[in-house]
Amino acid sequence: MIRIVIADDHPIVRAGLVALFGQESDVDVVAEAASGDEAVRAAERENPDVVLMDLQFGANGGTGADATRRIRSLSAPPYVLVLTNYDSDADILGAVEAGASGYLLKDAPPHELLAAVRAAAAGESALAPVIASRLLDRMRAPSVSLSSREIEVLELVAAGRSNTAIAAELFVSETTVKSHLAHVFSKLDVSSRTAAVAAARQRGILR
Repeated sequence: MIRIVIADDHPIVRAGLVALFGQESDVDVVAEAASGDEAVRAAERENPDVVLMDLQFGANGGTGADATRRIRSLSAPPYVLVLTNYDSDADILGAVEAGASGYLLKDAPPHELLAAVRAAAAGESALAPVIASRLLDRMRAPSVSLSSREIEVLELVAAGRSNTAIAAELFVSETTVKSHLAHVFSKLDVSSRTAAVAAARQRGILR
C-alpha cells in the first residue's frame, strides 16, 4: 500500500485528489496539509511513502520547495512529487534542487498522475513530458541557461529589489550580485534589469 500525504492549500483540489486515489486499491491518503509547515509535520507524523506537494501556498503558508527541502532532510524521508500549475525554469529547478523526485502539472490526466505516484513510491523519477522537455532544452542550449543563483537574483530584481537589498537577502556581497547580473545580461543579450526580466519571462525562465 502506497501511503500519501496531499499538500495543497485549495480544499477542492485536495478533495478531488482524495476521491481519485480512493478508487485505487494500492493507494491510501493518510493526511492532508494546507501549508508547507503542515506538510512537514504530516510527513514526520505519518511516515508516508510519497508527499504530493504544491509549490505555492497562501499567505504565510511557505513554499513547496522549502517544505520539500525540509521533508527530504528528515531521518526517514518520503519521496516528494510536485503537483502544481507552475512550469517556469525557476520553479522546476527550485523543486528538483530541493529534492523532488517528480514534477507534474495539475492538468495532467489522472492515469499520468497515478503512474507518477507509483513511480515516485518506487524511487523512480516522474517528470511530466513538458517538464522533461524543458530540462532537456536547458542542457541543449546552455548559452541561454541561467544558473539557479542567477535565476534567484533575477527573481528578486523582478520583485523590485535593489542590488543592496538582494545582497542582504541572499547573504552575499553587492559585488557578487552585480557579477550575477552581468552574467544574466550577457546570456540573455540585454543591457538593463528591465530587459533582463522581460527576456526571462518570454523564455519561460521566470513566471
